Amino acid sequence: MLAFNRRPITRAFFLIPGFALLASCLASLAHAAGEPCLRPLASCEHWIDLGHAGARSKLYATYPLDRPDPRIRRALIMVHGALRNPDHYFATATSAGFLAGALGDTEIIAPDFASAEGECQDKLATREVSWSCSGTPWQSGGTAAGDPSLSSFDFMDAIIERLADRRRFPNLEVIVVAGHSAGGQFVARYEMTNQIHERLAVPVRYVVANPSSYAWPDAARPSPTGGAEPAAAREAWSSDKPGADYAYGPFDDSKAPGFDRWPYGLEDRRVGAAARLDVDQLRRNLASRPTTYLLGQVDVLPLGGFDDSPKAMAQGPTRRARGEAFVKRIEETLGAKPELMIVPECGHNDRCIYTTETVLPVIFPPAGR
Repeated sequence: MLAFNRRPITRAFFLIPGFALLASCLASLAHAAGEPCLRPLASCEHWIDLGHAGARSKLYATYPLDRPDPRIRRALIMVHGALRNPDHYFATATSAGFLAGALGDTEIIAPDFASAEGECQDKLATREVSWSCSGTPWQSGGTAAGDPSLSSFDFMDAIIERLADRRRFPNLEVIVVAGHSAGGQFVARYEMTNQIHERLAVPVRYVVANPSSYAWPDAARPSPTGGAEPAAAREAWSSDKPGADYAYGPFDDSKAPGFDRWPYGLEDRRVGAAARLDVDQLRRNLASRPTTYLLGQVDVLPLGGFDDSPKAMAQGPTRRARGEAFVKRIEETLGAKPELMIVPECGHNDRCIYTTETVLPVIFPPAGR
């Protein structure tokens, strides 16, 4: 059973309230002086207004978003997982930025898709949006509680449009939207549904890591043979080369009714941003937008909130097998040209994935590239 409570990491840093206050004050002074904010403290929090009756959502950022900053050459937006712990993912992203030597010219952002709905019981600030935690949840473009016109993908649109504003970031060269696990689900579906990609003055790239499921482009699914045979999929950890031994065929709907409906496929009942486009446009977006898929070499166990529902199991027995089969399918049927990387020795762990040396140039593209 997936646990939905947050696991904040910041409280462990300071056990004495006076030290916590001092650290926060020092971080505020450094932030104001132009140094990057590197810890998920209140001084690093920013709010994005969403234009719906004062609605707003929070994020952490290394540099302020409301003033011109010509130093910034790239931006990384790191989406948290199902625990809705942006503090943890902000620490992951800034650690990766340190290893890449990219902190001085990169705006690193970790948005907070907070929810006080159902099993998700986050404490919300005044006017903070509560994103959907069940049904079609935030990671699939779910809507705000009480406002079906506002999708979690609209929050990402607002962040990207803020970054692409040349009055604020005149030298920004690229925006990377990345996520792991449930965050990877978010990025995979946001990539194909957003309507701002082509009209931005700044290119956007997408990095999808270890999601439990994908929005498949058609009703075929991997046959339980080759790489999708359960025993073979579990043994895939022994190689860091992408598997290609996947075949596809019709799937028996009686084994998983609705297996091809959103968010597992493109059929009816799409909500939010996904409902604003027809299926053909979603497929064209999926094929044309620059995306890198990161799969942990040893992410072959049902850990970390693994989706073992019949609809997800129709996509393959492990996260790695699902990712390999999905990438091969969109290459063969849509002509897509994504990049697929098997990250050596990593399991279902965002720190391992995003701080691996070969991944750093993917999330921090060299300036001028």
